[in-house]
Amino acid sequence: MLNILVLCTGNSARSILGEALINARGDGRVAGYSAGSTPTGTPNPLALETLAAHGLPATGYSSKSWDVYSAPDAPVLDAVITVCDSAAAEVCPIWPGAPVKAHWGLPDPAAIADAEAARKAFHHTFNALDARITALMAALDGDDRDALKRAFDTLNARPNDSRQDTSA
Repeated sequence: MLNILVLCTGNSARSILGEALINARGDGRVAGYSAGSTPTGTPNPLALETLAAHGLPATGYSSKSWDVYSAPDAPVLDAVITVCDSAAAEVCPIWPGAPVKAHWGLPDPAAIADAEAARKAFHHTFNALDARITALMAALDGDDRDALKRAFDTLNARPNDSRQDTSA
């Protein structure tokens, strides 16, 4: 089983969506986790609403510090994806095993004050993450970290998605 951690500053919106999507699209080969540098403490209700609207489980998520995944008893991470620019710019913990790193910067739907506009932004963010994660899973041709790195490299090489900034 490959383990992918999705990071965002607050771990309440984009990273929660990413965790859910990786678990849903991972087909038992990939497990998704999420965390933040300064977690809010609870998932954003619109993130949970969006998951439910797309037929994914909307319970069991928590907003937690990325320190949880650098603890000795944490799952060994094969990849770390940052989904917000501020988390990508922060000094991350040293992850045991030097996982593959990728940055998929997306606007924060939780930063939108108008409820209906925020709801639409959450669905847009869900769809963007779903497309990337589905493509990542389709490109995954094995069950080890090298295969995962090749899958990220394949996505990075696609000319149609210039926002797919992935680095190892």
